[in-house]
Amino acid sequence: MKIRIFINHSEISYVIMTEKQQVASTTSPLKVIYRCVNDTITVCLKDHTLLKGLLIMADPNMNLIMDEAEEVNDNGETKIKYGKILVRGNNILYIIISPRILIS
Repeated sequence: MKIRIFINHSEISYVIMTEKQQVASTTSPLKVIYRCVNDTITVCLKDHTLLKGLLIMADPNMNLIMDEAEEVNDNGETKIKYGKILVRGNNILYIIISPRILIS
């Protein structure tokens, strides 16, 4: 299975391709983030710090509350464990989510 994702400020378009079918859809970035609640995400901040943890809550300004949060290096190895944190939406460069969020 392959997933191609196209993102702009107002919408996320994606195409899911399997051997038998191809499904295309469009949604807003906030709706995708809301679907990630209670799932593990990785957040890259504007200073290129990577934070990985369980998304507890998100608001319309993309402010995120994460639990079990930890700072990780580029290889995914833990550098610092923080616990519960608040990440301001204006500090987020991008968010990495599980592809299964788009499929469900």
